[in-house]
Amino acid sequence: DLGLSAGEFAGDGNSTLRAAGYAFSIWSLIYAGLITYAVWQAMPRNAARPGLDRIAAPAAAAIAGCGLWIIASSADWKWASVAIIVGSAGALVAGLLATRADRAQAEGRDRWLVWAPLALLAGWLTIASAINILTVLTAEGMLDGVHQAAAFVGIGVVVGVAVWVMRAARLWVYGVPIAWGLVAVWIAERGEKPEVAAVALVGAVVVAVIAAWQALPGARRSVRQSEA
Repeated sequence: DLGLSAGEFAGDGNSTLRAAGYAFSIWSLIYAGLITYAVWQAMPRNAARPGLDRIAAPAAAAIAGCGLWIIASSADWKWASVAIIVGSAGALVAGLLATRADRAQAEGRDRWLVWAPLALLAGWLTIASAINILTVLTAEGMLDGVHQAAAFVGIGVVVGVAVWVMRAARLWVYGVPIAWGLVAVWIAERGEKPEVAAVALVGAVVVAVIAAWQALPGARRSVRQSEA
């Protein structure tokens, strides 16, 4: 039946890995960014621009996936929610990687109004995918006896993917929501699962440090020069 909230959906299997509720407030920033992106993309001056055209389909797929996920979670369609969120994250990350050269040559407004909002969404979908998978596996009873090990694996995969994407795409904004989410995991788990919380905090620091280094003007200039 339709009607479950996102919290109720997650509550059925959140004993393996949780994030503090405040983490989901990042959606306000994501929504604002996506609205700005949609307006900018639709302006006549941006018609038929190759870089924006190439990222449009992955962006549309990911945004549509967010809406479908709300329906799937509301209906408690557990495995459908996994397929939707992982597919959405994968499509958008692939789009960001494929358009790295376009982004390097883009003007400053494009970077902030197109690539930054989409990178923010992609980063959040990445960590949300891991938590969603662990939630469904836990709810289905497939992690009985290995909850802590599964939590470690989940955090490790998120950090590994984050580092790889940031290095490959040279897009520091992607790491921001991942570090944000890992800190929320640390806050949620530090009382009952201090080891899991500690690993999440270390992961957050690693991602944040890489993102901060890539955000430095000198690092951004060297990347653009190497791609020129």
